[in-house]
Amino acid sequence: MSKTETYASVWDAIADTPEQAANLRARAELMHQIEAIVKRKDWTQAEAASHCGVTQPRMNDLLRGRVSRFSLDALVNIATALGCKVHVEIEAA
Repeated sequence: MSKTETYASVWDAIADTPEQAANLRARAELMHQIEAIVKRKDWTQAEAASHCGVTQPRMNDLLRGRVSRFSLDALVNIATALGCKVHVEIEAA
């Protein structure tokens, strides 16, 4: 019988390194926050894309949670275009 591995998060399970997991976690959180803003403003994807300076297909990728298609830089730029301030918080492990 094989032993089942357990992980602290889904990101830890799918990433090859702790660094990759941290990057995925940060991108997912930014995407979640951007999605919440779009929903709160009740924008269509086209309206959200216009406000964020991206195309509607790109906004669709973001709202569908396609994390692998966005860098941290791109997500920070999108959040900033929405008038948000992004800050990074680091916790000791």
